[in-house]
Amino acid sequence: MVTLQIEHQTVYRYTRPVEFGRHRLVIRPREGHDVRVVQLTLDICPSHQLIWSRDVFGNSIALVDFLQPADRLEIRSAVVVQRSLPFSAEAHHARWKQPFPVVYDPLETIAASCYQAVSYPDDAAALRSWLNEALPYPDHTDAEATAAALNIAVNRRIKYLRRSERGVQSPAQTLQLGSGSCRDMATLLMDAARVLGFATRFASGYLDCAASIAGRASTHAWTEFYLPLLGWRGFDPTLGEPTSLKHVVTGVSNHPRGVMPVSGLFNGTSNDYLDMTVTVKTEHIPCGREGLAS
Repeated sequence: MVTLQIEHQTVYRYTRPVEFGRHRLVIRPREGHDVRVVQLTLDICPSHQLIWSRDVFGNSIALVDFLQPADRLEIRSAVVVQRSLPFSAEAHHARWKQPFPVVYDPLETIAASCYQAVSYPDDAAALRSWLNEALPYPDHTDAEATAAALNIAVNRRIKYLRRSERGVQSPAQTLQLGSGSCRDMATLLMDAARVLGFATRFASGYLDCAASIAGRASTHAWTEFYLPLLGWRGFDPTLGEPTSLKHVVTGVSNHPRGVMPVSGLFNGTSNDYLDMTVTVKTEHIPCGREGLAS
């Protein structure tokens, strides 16, 4: 059992007090057989009203309505999660090998189809051209191995570049530039896999790593593939690895826009906006001390 405390802070600064529209937060980890939320605190300034809901993808969503103007918007969450061991590994799947291209169960076809339509249709031709070069000989006996090979191909083709701009690059833009953020790389992997017939989804969350332990990380993103029998399997193109205990999912969607950690509007002009900072810090909690640290 791994117990992890995650502190996530987002701060927006403005030149004058501005009014805020409704904000949508996707910051609560998704629970399942391998992860449990032990405790969660959420501090938001200025004054506000908040409700929790669950979206069509099963994500926990916090909707925030602000009650007063301010020149600073601060959102801080602190959560303790427990991860169960062992995390599923490649060795466990040897006898469940699935052929490629994948064929989904008829009962799952309708649900899978929304994860098979490319997010950027205009880029499909560019993706096919790149796939012919990057993955000329996919393993037709093993869909999971093909997914892993595609993940490595993206990692080798694209240089990681942390970006502060909002939104994501299209897959064709990322290929042309040869660089992108984790969200750009996850989007490229997701749509390239869809061109190959995989059902894939965009995953947003946290990565427990050296930067996060030092308190200077940001949020992270990767891609999940739906494989017959095996279910959703995560691949991180930034690392070139399958996901592991280091990855904590807060939201999944068929499109990157569906799981932005913090989204919302303010009433004002571009001159009113100064900057935004995001920091993520992780800490491993010894067994028996699961309460949030002060």
